[in-house]
Amino acid sequence: MEPATRESSLTLERGLALLQAVADSDTGAPSISDLATAIGASRAAVYRLLVPLQARGLVLRDGSKVRLGLGVLQLAAKVVPQLRNAATPPLRELAEGVGATAHLTVAEGHEAQAVAVIEPSWTTYHVAYRVGTRHPVTRGAGGKAMSLPPGGPEWVDSTGELQPGAYGVAAPVRGVPGLRASVGVISMEPLDQTVVGPLVVAAAAAVAQALS
Repeated sequence: MEPATRESSLTLERGLALLQAVADSDTGAPSISDLATAIGASRAAVYRLLVPLQARGLVLRDGSKVRLGLGVLQLAAKVVPQLRNAATPPLRELAEGVGATAHLTVAEGHEAQAVAVIEPSWTTYHVAYRVGTRHPVTRGAGGKAMSLPPGGPEWVDSTGELQPGAYGVAAPVRGVPGLRASVGVISMEPLDQTVVGPLVVAAAAAVAQALS
């Protein structure tokens, strides 16, 4: 690697580390000194690294304090469409194969939100599950699946926790850094876990692969 290229790579890495340090700060607005300590750089280096981040609205400075800027929200807004695009083919195959509404659910703090929903095309009736639907991560198969530990159960089921008479089976999406999510199906008829469980696990793995 050429010296100039190597220097640019190191600068980018330190800039990203700085942005992460701002995001991870317990105070919400760390000082320049706090950030210098966090990334192992001098205060002068932190000031230099902040310039391009400020120019793109990713951080804001208030004196010696630094906080995340609205540019981060603009970037975050691009994530959901990408998740939806990646998840659509596996969800469609799952919905058609099971004959139940399939969904990709993502954790946002203590809530779970459905960001992609595919309904089967051939059933007489099925659950209408809206994109944007929220519920606690501790309820419903889609929420509970996110807490399944590696090496433990591959999927989780629920009955009537979010909607009376509704049955759900979901599996976590694993291997995507920074993403807590699950893939599941919801039906008004009981679901045979021995059949549906492995299909949900396979769909979750396909979503993870599409996002990798």
